[in-house]
Amino acid sequence: MDFPMFHLDWLNDRFLIAAVAIIHVMINHGLAVGFIPYVTWLEFKGVQRAGKDQIVDWHWDELIHNKMKVGFIITTTIGAMTGVGIWFTVALVSPSSIGSLIRVFYWAWFTEWLVFVTEVVLISIYYLTWTSANRSLRSKLKHIRFGAFLSIASWITMVIIVSILSFMMDPGNWNTHKSLFNGFTNPIYIPQLFFRTPVAMLMGGVFGMLLTTLFTKKESILRSQVIKLGGKWVLGWTPFALAGAIYYWNAMPEAMKANMSTAVGSMDFAQYYDVLKYVIIGATVLSILLAGWAIWKPQRLNVGVVIVPCLFIFGFLGIFERVREFVRKPYVIGGYMYSNLLREEDYPLYKKDGILKHATYTSVHEITSENMVEAGQNVFMLTCSRCHTSNGINSVVNVFEKMYGRGKPLDEESMTAYIPNMHQGRTFMPPFPGNKKELEALVAYIKHLQETGESLSGAQTDGIVVNPMQNSEQSTKMYADTLSVSRR
Repeated sequence: MDFPMFHLDWLNDRFLIAAVAIIHVMINHGLAVGFIPYVTWLEFKGVQRAGKDQIVDWHWDELIHNKMKVGFIITTTIGAMTGVGIWFTVALVSPSSIGSLIRVFYWAWFTEWLVFVTEVVLISIYYLTWTSANRSLRSKLKHIRFGAFLSIASWITMVIIVSILSFMMDPGNWNTHKSLFNGFTNPIYIPQLFFRTPVAMLMGGVFGMLLTTLFTKKESILRSQVIKLGGKWVLGWTPFALAGAIYYWNAMPEAMKANMSTAVGSMDFAQYYDVLKYVIIGATVLSILLAGWAIWKPQRLNVGVVIVPCLFIFGFLGIFERVREFVRKPYVIGGYMYSNLLREEDYPLYKKDGILKHATYTSVHEITSENMVEAGQNVFMLTCSRCHTSNGINSVVNVFEKMYGRGKPLDEESMTAYIPNMHQGRTFMPPFPGNKKELEALVAYIKHLQETGESLSGAQTDGIVVNPMQNSEQSTKMYADTLSVSRR
């Protein structure tokens, strides 16, 4: 209510966040949390394999160094940019929610920033000093310790961020006792952390095997030995990933489980639900088969064999992130703030006065017969545009045409009756927050969109109009009038 509404009508605002966030999580989990400890472990194996007069097995060490080069480049470029990109996109699309989270988790995020800076320093030291560390056994072991410290730092960033992500799903008793400790120790925190950690290790191992097939010659002894160890790494983490998934599922509230099928496929892609479900099952099965093949027949493994499980497991994480974002609906912060960025505790006020009266940025604050469509556009922007577009992805016109029939004019009377109760049938939808006049204006605007096919522009294109009811002079007058009435 207190921020101008950025809006991408052709794309869908939340899709913008999702696209950046999913790429970042894939890199953070697969290459930072999972891949770094895998590389460090293999580097240590290189020392163990060294001959009597060697510090390390040089061919082995060169291969692991090349694999680390890929991880270093991707994490410090795309990984870093998408990390900043998450902050940028969330601040544009969902400023109220990120503002609330910063207030709750200020010191946690500050700590995470310190750990992240440490992680950047450590990964730079770890990669850039690799060659010079091979001068003596002592320096090599010290270098491996840097890899271990880097692995721990990468995991700690996950430890902190997962708390915030799980808080958004279920804040627990924070809604009654608002403290950082209660927010951090929410009910889904530990289960989600226990799931994400081994999955990251699996991703790191599978990605590492893919790089091994790319950087070694076919049927070489070195390839077989490194792939075999990669198979053991993947197989060793698989039981923990399955146990974590079960633990996480059992900790999830029933309301979120009820959203699961829609979360996986969405309303637009419901017909592909089974296909996406098979991607999740396929990722698990293929990872186990790949690990078994790598252990018993490593010489038969090639790029074509490894790339399929690799794509499946990275695709699985992408689906998981989409599901995690969706199942918490109708909230963006469970029990506190709806996905339309309006706080649940403010709904009685909006129902009484309407949302336009209390909005900072709106061109209409009082609805008349002449400005009905314009008022409806403002109501749509404030209450619907975080998830819906006018005629783009997840179009609000398309939603109602599916309900009432395509090619037919929308029935305003039916829509007026349906919208106030829509959250009862579609539990992932927040209740409509406005009053009766605003409901009628919203329906008129949606009908207008169907008739004209026009698109909705955001504040980044149209600029802003400040509600005259919200300026300081008007606010002072309203406050004085209220005091005068209260003294009578």
